[in-house]
Amino acid sequence: MSIQSINPFTLEKVKSYKEMTASEIENAISIAHETYQTWKFTSLEERATLLNKVAAIIRERKTELSILITSEMGKLIKQAEYEIEYAASIFEYYAKNGNEFLADEVLKVSSGEACIKKSPIGVLLGVEPWNFPFYQVARFAAPNMMIGNTILLKHASNVPQCAEAIAAIFKEAKAPEGLYTNLFIPGSEISKLIDDKRIQGASLTGSEKAGAALAAAAGKNIKKSVLELGGSDPFIVLEDADIDKATDLAIYGRTVNNGQSCIASKRFIVVEEVADEFLMKFKEKMSSLKLGDPMDLETQLGPLSSEEALQTLLSQVEKAISQGAKIETGGKRADLKGCFMLPTIISNITPGMAIYTEELFGPVASFYKVKNDEEAIKLANATDFGLGGCVFSKDIERAKKIANQIDSGMVFINHPTKSSIELPFGGTKRSGYGRELGALGIDEFVNKKLIRVVS
Repeated sequence: MSIQSINPFTLEKVKSYKEMTASEIENAISIAHETYQTWKFTSLEERATLLNKVAAIIRERKTELSILITSEMGKLIKQAEYEIEYAASIFEYYAKNGNEFLADEVLKVSSGEACIKKSPIGVLLGVEPWNFPFYQVARFAAPNMMIGNTILLKHASNVPQCAEAIAAIFKEAKAPEGLYTNLFIPGSEISKLIDDKRIQGASLTGSEKAGAALAAAAGKNIKKSVLELGGSDPFIVLEDADIDKATDLAIYGRTVNNGQSCIASKRFIVVEEVADEFLMKFKEKMSSLKLGDPMDLETQLGPLSSEEALQTLLSQVEKAISQGAKIETGGKRADLKGCFMLPTIISNITPGMAIYTEELFGPVASFYKVKNDEEAIKLANATDFGLGGCVFSKDIERAKKIANQIDSGMVFINHPTKSSIELPFGGTKRSGYGRELGALGIDEFVNKKLIRVVS
């Protein structure tokens, strides 16, 4: 079998890679384990120096790497450039703050001394998605390398050039061989890797199905896992919200990364006093988006990542129509070469329809009208997901009260859910568990060892 890089705009097959053999996989694990035996004893200063070198190389190659992202998964070039800058800043953040985050925690005791020391646990396996091919890797690798762990990384099969480029960056930074290793392997190999005693933990960002399989393998082997899975984030608009601002941000929240983001706003829940005005302006702005070449700076919406992704989304929309939902705008494949979906808004969605509970991974928005705050909260929580969400209102205290009742890992007020280096990122329910980024992001794959001095 081979791993293919296919441009979703031109549909051109760009490059192919061979999957690793069993002996190559064994060698990768062995070297990562051997490197851990020395890397765990390096100073925090030495680790920080390496992370800063990686960040510098990423920035130096921003143009080249951004084009690589866009050509492999269709992200608008300006958003790809932002992702590269963001990935570099994550490495710098943990280089700068690692010493503070990993400092001993002195405990208050009645006599003697006690403290918690944070130490690495070993080789970690990361399974990362295609939608943010550099950022996702950075938020997993940077904190864990700073801890003193070593990394095996299985990237998504449709971004192999990005995967190869990341490994090359670590090599150029003169990272020890085995500190970061790219694995060109199929998903079917993941459980076998977790069975290996040399691998001590695993993290996955991706689908529920993949997450459940990884968690089952980790649980069977009594190993720590972190999961960031899907989302169906509510975008709640109250009657006192600034509707022009809310609809502008609704476009951003639904179409960022061509609509392919776990924390993208997906369910638009609007109080009835302003629902018609919101829908009218939302439709106008969605239908006027310019589709086209993601390398063109004037393009506002690029292609989906693959033909498979487009067909999945189209089938969800077609099923919704067959079950009685209404297409307010879009609803079809765009008449363009490439994997394009027209920006779409669907209304008249009721419980029992598949679309009521499914995640829509692309530029398709679900619209709901509710009577009051209580109905908005109930609908926001009527999902198995619990990643992010947002509330729009001029009454901040009212918005906070609603936010506190939404079952999710993150809620933003007057802005769609957004990733920030210093803020913990993660969800609840079927959106996964554990946190990445911020101080909590370095706190997952550590041994919190108690040292007690009895007097």
